Amino acid sequence: MRRVGSGDVTLAVVEEGDPARPTVVLLHGYPDTLRVWDEVAALLRDRFHVVRYDTRSAGDSTAPRDPARHAFADLASDLAAVLETLGKPKVHLVGHDWGSLQGWDALSRHGLRERVASFTSLGGPGLAQAAHFLRHGRRRDVLGQLARSWYMAAFQLPVLPELAWSTFMPKLVERTLRAEGAEPRPGHPARTIRADGRRGLWLYRANTVRALGRGDVDRRVDPRVDAPVQILECTRDGYASPALVASLERWPSRCWRRTVVAGHWAHRSRPDAVARMIAEFVTHIEGGPGALSAGAPASRGLRAARVRAGRRAFEDRLVVVTGAGDGIGRATARAFAAHGAEVVCADVDRAAAARVAGEIGEDLGGTAHAAQVDVGNGAEMEAFSRNIVEEYGVPDIVVNNAGVATIGLFLHHGTDDWRRVLGADLWGVVHGCRLFGAQMAGRGEGGHLVNVASMAAYVPSALLPAYSAAKAAVKALSECLRAELAEQGVGVSVICPGFVSTGMARHATYLEEGVRGVAVKALDRRGYPPERVAAHILRAVHANLAVVPVNAEGKIGYALSRISPSAVRALAGLGVREIGKSRGNDRADGRR
Repeated sequence: MRRVGSGDVTLAVVEEGDPARPTVVLLHGYPDTLRVWDEVAALLRDRFHVVRYDTRSAGDSTAPRDPARHAFADLASDLAAVLETLGKPKVHLVGHDWGSLQGWDALSRHGLRERVASFTSLGGPGLAQAAHFLRHGRRRDVLGQLARSWYMAAFQLPVLPELAWSTFMPKLVERTLRAEGAEPRPGHPARTIRADGRRGLWLYRANTVRALGRGDVDRRVDPRVDAPVQILECTRDGYASPALVASLERWPSRCWRRTVVAGHWAHRSRPDAVARMIAEFVTHIEGGPGALSAGAPASRGLRAARVRAGRRAFEDRLVVVTGAGDGIGRATARAFAAHGAEVVCADVDRAAAARVAGEIGEDLGGTAHAAQVDVGNGAEMEAFSRNIVEEYGVPDIVVNNAGVATIGLFLHHGTDDWRRVLGADLWGVVHGCRLFGAQMAGRGEGGHLVNVASMAAYVPSALLPAYSAAKAAVKALSECLRAELAEQGVGVSVICPGFVSTGMARHATYLEEGVRGVAVKALDRRGYPPERVAAHILRAVHANLAVVPVNAEGKIGYALSRISPSAVRALAGLGVREIGKSRGNDRADGRR
């Protein structure tokens, strides 16, 4: 630790890493100190020159004689003093909470903005940008943000805030950290938190009332900034609302917006995700591997996060679709590709997967890859998921669609029939959700799992005992997973189509005489194309829908299953009397 003077205060500064590398300056918030960045700094210091310092009145830095000297001009002078000692023409700023407010302010100041190569904002808007939002945002959004910012008014009161920091506030901070999954540790909260909390109140008293209360704020400070800005939105931030964060996109000339599934202190609860995003952004701006200036594309995460007009709904997202060789899987892979996604087409039939991937490139000009996998084979699925991450990265969306059907009465089903159906239709979904769901949760940016079930999940048929049981299990599993993974920002949708005109009836295994022709003709006559199911899948992902019945019979059956279960049970027996005594010899294995 070294000391840097700035006016009548002395700032405590810590440097790590090779000074010859790009410099990343980490600005902490209130009531934190530079130690809040310990985990992130440890992950960055091998690749960058990492600098952090205690702001005035915090941690090991001293306080000004006049407590009112906490205005943004004073904070800007402190930042300038630290930068002067580094000898670097430009640095990359990263700010959290009040550190983020400092960063936005620095981008508007002559003499500082020229020294900022990039800025990453975490959990805090600039006051000029926030003021514009409060004046021009939708009333509902503004009221929601004001409710979150109640403490800003409370901190203007005399005596009481100081008394709170001397008594219960430190414990409240610890409880909040634990609730976010960031256990208190040595250094955070700092041993000086009581004094830091009391003295730091002047950050609010010297800045917020004047900036947010004056009617001429938009004329005093232009909210627009020229530096490239990466906005990290914390999904469970109790202080900055999604509407406020979204409003920041309009101000930088170059903006990236990414999601961290975490609370306000994301750099404590998810340091791996935050450090990775900082590293990718800084490397991109510096012109290193993956930078646009080097003539190569940026990382997938950055490409998907770039804010620009005309972006397609799933542009630069990675989507994995199983059973993509035909039917619903093929239609879904093509639909995602048409909306900008990079698609991995997986199927047990390599030739079919390659054919669909080729179609996507030729017909849509999209990017698609073919892969062969038996979804019911756990070892194959583990290798498949591992290869996907190594070659393309963690998928944003996985559609577990592969499945087979065996048509016949329960007493005519053999053990092999059950193994085949449950292996593909149930275990395939289990493997896909388990492996890819863990990857999504570990990445910390969320994702979406789509499990294609069937109307048979809630309208069973005596002719489809194994298939109905598997699809009912998929529906129940999906709803269980949705509850579990919501905390990780991973959505789960289960799609339940009725009769769809695909080749499934032709490829099914039949255990009864005379059923094949009837089933094939019935599906052909239904005339409901798989492309319409694919549209429902895309809508489910976009809106994070839970259970999605598809087409008329699917929706009617879903309603009946909830309103009149006895009617559904009656439907289950249709066709049994006519074929119940016959044993089919026409068996043909196949897949959907």
